[in-house]
Amino acid sequence: MSDKPVLLFLHGVGDGDPDGKWKAALEQSLTRSGYPSLDEATVIAPRYAHALEGFDAPEPLPARTFKALSRDAAKLNRRDFERRLAAVEHRIGRQDQEHRINEAVGNGAQPVHNATADAVVAMPFFQQAANYLDSKQIRAQVLNRILAKVPESGRIIIVAHSLGSVVAADLLLRLPVDVEVSAMITIGSPLANGRFKLEGLRDSLVDPPVHLSWWVNFRNAWDPVAIRRGLSSSFPWLLDHRINTGPGLDPVTPHTASVYLNHSTVAATIGYALFGSQSKEIALLERGVDIALNDAESKTLLGLRYCHLVKNELSGDTRRRYLAALRSVQAQAVSDLRAHNKSINRPLPSQLGRLDFDYADETSLLPEPTFNRKGTSKEEAATLLTAVAATNVLAPFEITVSKDVEQAALEELASEMGLMRQFGSDVLEAGKRAQGILRDSQNLQWVKVGALLAGTAALVVGTGGLALAAGPGLAGAAVVTSALASFGPGGMIGGLITAGALVGGGGLLAGSGGGTMVTGLAGDETSVDQLEGFIALQLAAVILRQQHKIDTDPGVWQLLTEIEIRVSRQHERLDEISDKKAGSVATLAKKRTIVGRALSYLSDNGLEPGGPEKPEPLPKAVEKRGARFIPQLQRAK
Repeated sequence: MSDKPVLLFLHGVGDGDPDGKWKAALEQSLTRSGYPSLDEATVIAPRYAHALEGFDAPEPLPARTFKALSRDAAKLNRRDFERRLAAVEHRIGRQDQEHRINEAVGNGAQPVHNATADAVVAMPFFQQAANYLDSKQIRAQVLNRILAKVPESGRIIIVAHSLGSVVAADLLLRLPVDVEVSAMITIGSPLANGRFKLEGLRDSLVDPPVHLSWWVNFRNAWDPVAIRRGLSSSFPWLLDHRINTGPGLDPVTPHTASVYLNHSTVAATIGYALFGSQSKEIALLERGVDIALNDAESKTLLGLRYCHLVKNELSGDTRRRYLAALRSVQAQAVSDLRAHNKSINRPLPSQLGRLDFDYADETSLLPEPTFNRKGTSKEEAATLLTAVAATNVLAPFEITVSKDVEQAALEELASEMGLMRQFGSDVLEAGKRAQGILRDSQNLQWVKVGALLAGTAALVVGTGGLALAAGPGLAGAAVVTSALASFGPGGMIGGLITAGALVGGGGLLAGSGGGTMVTGLAGDETSVDQLEGFIALQLAAVILRQQHKIDTDPGVWQLLTEIEIRVSRQHERLDEISDKKAGSVATLAKKRTIVGRALSYLSDNGLEPGGPEKPEPLPKAVEKRGARFIPQLQRAK
């Protein structure tokens, strides 16, 4: 058997493209994308246009050769499928923009209205599609013609256009049992259109077939057949990807196979499916240069190092899921940083460049970051580790790990900063105590507040507070705001930047935006949970700093008192007039309680500016002797 990859092309309605326009278009696109020509592949392109018109003699519908998996097996298969599809999605990159109707009309092009889509699918040649959907005999005739061309074993790549995508989905469960579909790429598919429903197909493909590696559906923004809805509305496990080829000379042109196959993203995806990753030949060119890390880069390295330390503590299924998520997060983080740095004409530091890998290659090793930051001050470590502990650094994935695992990872991270391992444990304990104080309960586990801070950060950024809170010691305002503009306040990078800037955020009141920001934190746009998460972060940092005798920012007290003033005034104003059970009044009462508890803790622990200092605790040995010795000790002092 030939070692060449096998491409099965399934055409749509019409005459079956006897001139091979689809092949010529794909050949040109593959060449432009740097892939070999189709001469290096075995191309199977059965023509069945005549079979769609009617049938001569009855034929049996090919039997389904692949049965449904057991529940547990289907779960594992779907997880593996998602891992492969996520790698392909990362390789494909961002979707094209939708066309803008006003601009399109202004340029003389006609936008795709529902009426246009209806008119196109009602054209005479689309009757072939109706024949396939309505007649089991025609369906059997088409499937049998295709199966007669398909090899009995081996790996194939399916590229299917228009009605061909309906045929391909129907074919998936009828292939020879020794055939594996390395990839299925559909273009211009009408499968999600209500007119193209095939009996039982959706129910049969609730989960991805075990012999299918991945499925990507491309939708042209100008295609009246495909643009109404993505195929993921019918098969949620596949990937929909929008492209924009621009308008054609008539409404049908953007639907043609040659237009789709001329698009660079479509061609590159088919090229990858056929010939594999180009990185094996041109290998990750940019490994970075030896320069100091800025704030965003430093926090990315910190977050990835923490993730790897957590992963090293895990085992079994949790480790497998965590590793799959970490591969995705690390690939995306390096890619995002590279794109961000390029936009500001900054090279990628080598410490991060070496963490890049071919995510699309399942066998590629995941590089592990090093974080040798010996000599980090306790003050900086308090900010960094509190930010890590408060943030889901694996975002957008959510995988719960035990407190012991988190503690071990934070202890190791503290050690790599040149601090005692206990410092890492104290970070978790400070977070737990902070949330316990705000909820008046000491039996709580530290809950990550990073997701809550993302919403709060949008408000703080809008008033200029977040850049000011970062301060010159961490990063200039321009660096912080530029990074957040690229990464947003969520995700690993944005989340760590946000949490790091908000820790001990007394500087948030600096500048003209401080008052507006406080009003927003106290107002309706900030929920009770968001305010609690924001204050918990402040309080956790205060507790940790106090425990390790690090100076506490007096601005935290001022920030909390300003919030208290705004919340109390609004609460009193509404409470006197509104209904007794009004939701807004209850919300303000909860906010008032939360900020009050935080201020009470600060006051009771000698952190109120101008207030009495908290007395030094007595030595343990003296405590054990009993209370009668205390007066003598005090006189001796």
